[in-house]
Amino acid sequence: MENATFSHVSVMLYECIESLNIRPDGIYVDCTTGGGGHSFEIVKRLGNGGRLICIDRDDAALSAAGERLRDYRDKVTFVKNDYSRIDDVLASCGVEKIDGALADLGVSSYQLDTPERGFSYNCDAPLDMRMDTSAPFSAYNVVNEYSETDLKRIIYEYGEDDLAPRIASAIVNARQSAPIKTTGQLVDIIKSVYPAKLLAVGHHPAKKTFQAIRIEVNGEIRSIQPTIEAITSHLNPGGRIAVITFHSLEDRAVKQTFAALATGCTCPPSFPVCVCGKKPKLKIITKKPILPSDDELKVNHRSHSAKLRVAQKEIL
Repeated sequence: MENATFSHVSVMLYECIESLNIRPDGIYVDCTTGGGGHSFEIVKRLGNGGRLICIDRDDAALSAAGERLRDYRDKVTFVKNDYSRIDDVLASCGVEKIDGALADLGVSSYQLDTPERGFSYNCDAPLDMRMDTSAPFSAYNVVNEYSETDLKRIIYEYGEDDLAPRIASAIVNARQSAPIKTTGQLVDIIKSVYPAKLLAVGHHPAKKTFQAIRIEVNGEIRSIQPTIEAITSHLNPGGRIAVITFHSLEDRAVKQTFAALATGCTCPPSFPVCVCGKKPKLKIITKKPILPSDDELKVNHRSHSAKLRVAQKEIL
């Protein structure tokens, strides 16, 4: 029986599997295992010699995935780590080259729906937001220790909220009397600076700030480029990388990194011959991102902003 404490509907499940172009004897990496939905469909397609490496920094996710994949343990290796340390993970597994990698950059339904994890603005809980609950740095540190300038920066850049200066100022003013310890306190502070007309319509006023703080706590944006570059260096020719994103900042980072790795010679057009020696490392498979189907959108509302981009290691 699947671990009932970890519930997460895998986004664009079959689109991802099809995009990976799985070989039965290949070695694959699920960089963000979650409850094991994508992993399960990958490992089912592996035969003799095939191997799947499942990475996650959330103990609950690894426990749930371990139960879900229990019949395939001979083909699966579970590793608790951050996918940004893919070099270390593969080295620990004795693997140098892989045939595909998948990264689902979203927060799991389990993390959002478990109040004590502190990801949600819909219930009062300790300020946390750590994907790895053993990590020393949490949302509490960001909210109570960052300068007003840094708070404004991350809320504006990662939350894309034009009210970032007012929110940052309100947080700093509030914490002068006592530390801000809970999500409920933070929500009230954010609501206090929102104009009434904005409170009455649209998204929850705390959504963007919570997104920004979560991204900062878990290093979500800054790890995308180096991780994709590292995965690319380990891909066999013809191997593929598939990345699911859930907001524009992530998608932009993936798109730009893919584009840079797919770019060959950068010499000026006036040069008669190439002197830079640069050759493309990736071929972009998805010129435009793959989006969830209408059927999926009906049954999984959290997939509405998802985008899937796929690239393939060049065959030289």
